Amino acid sequence: MGAVIGFLNQKGGCGKSTSAVHMSCWLCRKGHKVQLLDADAQRSSSIWLESMEDNPIPATVLQSPDELLEQIPELAKQCDYLIVDGPAGLAEPTRAILFRADLAVVPCQPTGLDLQSASDSVRLIKQAQSVRGGPPKAAIFISRAVKGTKLLDEAIALLGKTKEVTVLSTVIHNKQAIADTFGQAATIWDLPGRPATDSAREYERLFKEIMGMVP
Repeated sequence: MGAVIGFLNQKGGCGKSTSAVHMSCWLCRKGHKVQLLDADAQRSSSIWLESMEDNPIPATVLQSPDELLEQIPELAKQCDYLIVDGPAGLAEPTRAILFRADLAVVPCQPTGLDLQSASDSVRLIKQAQSVRGGPPKAAIFISRAVKGTKLLDEAIALLGKTKEVTVLSTVIHNKQAIADTFGQAATIWDLPGRPATDSAREYERLFKEIMGMVP
């Protein structure tokens, strides 16, 4: 059965769908059999994958808690890695994903509001870990950061105090190249230019860190 990696955050705009699509494509490029499960009402990640030419990654859209609980194990049997793009909000669908995920990854922007939102996600993860007696493993990383800002330093310091969740060392910086990928039906690896190359390097580092945590 394939590993289930969920990208979760109750707040939109944190880079959740972007991370899910990029990790799916990154794993696929490494020769793994990958499926994406889109549980977000906006369906950004499934629309994105479907718009790409020659895309071999199947995308499934499921939003009800019961369907997620029932279908995640079935989908995971069909691939090496099932990447789940979680819904905005921390309602029952997110709980259902946490009851099935091997690893929960929380992207977080370095703002006070986002850090609060991330701490709510961590609380839900801890509840799932308590009920399941261990899993899912959990990680958090800073996304859409602006280099050299005090806010970024403060966010890193604050997240470092979170005991139950691993804070990944890779930071994904805010770049126009990343914002352009959806509209161009592409990933950062498909775009030309130095900013795209820099972002591709960051994602490579991030995903290697995430893979180091997959049980």
